[in-house]
Amino acid sequence: MNAEPDLARIASTIGDPRRIQMLSLLMEGRALTAKELALGAAIEPATATSHLRRLLDDGLLESTAQGRHKYFRFASEHVAHLVESLMRVAPPRKAQAPARGDDPIRRARFCYDHLAGTLGTGLLALMLRKRWLEADSADPRQLQITAAGEKALGTFGLDLDAARARRRQLACRCLDWSERKDHLGGALGAALAEQFRALRWIDRQKHSRLVRITPLGSEGFSKLGLALA
Repeated sequence: MNAEPDLARIASTIGDPRRIQMLSLLMEGRALTAKELALGAAIEPATATSHLRRLLDDGLLESTAQGRHKYFRFASEHVAHLVESLMRVAPPRKAQAPARGDDPIRRARFCYDHLAGTLGTGLLALMLRKRWLEADSADPRQLQITAAGEKALGTFGLDLDAARARRRQLACRCLDWSERKDHLGGALGAALAEQFRALRWIDRQKHSRLVRITPLGSEGFSKLGLALA
């Protein structure tokens, strides 16, 4: 008999300001050391160790030792989805000015390993409009690649068989916290983002979730029918 999930425990874990800040830092998609997470959360390394142990014990993080360092990352994509969901419903910090439509974080960023912001939502809308993707009849949040999509996505050099072989959802809708529209998540969303980087259509800013659309990318997206201000 399966035990019920301990929601109070997980809520307490992520409810600590230091621990949720660590999780937010890992939304960059990179594995970080304990020292980097401590600096990002503005706490002492010894304090960070106890918080990281709690995150590990509750299955939110996993660690990998390499040389003298231990690197921390999300234990699964479900943790990234959890943090992104919290970002959607969390009120803005009072000290911050209201976000503008031209803010870089709203224009283009990574949502863990796939594209978000106006770039991400625009891409999904484009693929649905061109009928490269269609909703799964059993679950509208899940998406299927059409025959036209197979052909079109193949022109970008995507290995769709490799994307299907990954142990995660192939393509799904992911609600964007800044745009309040869906962007493309899942293995296909991650593969497409990486291929745009390989094509040099986008650059990811170092140590950041922000994405810069290159002149080559602006031209390429425009040819696809995606207008980017």
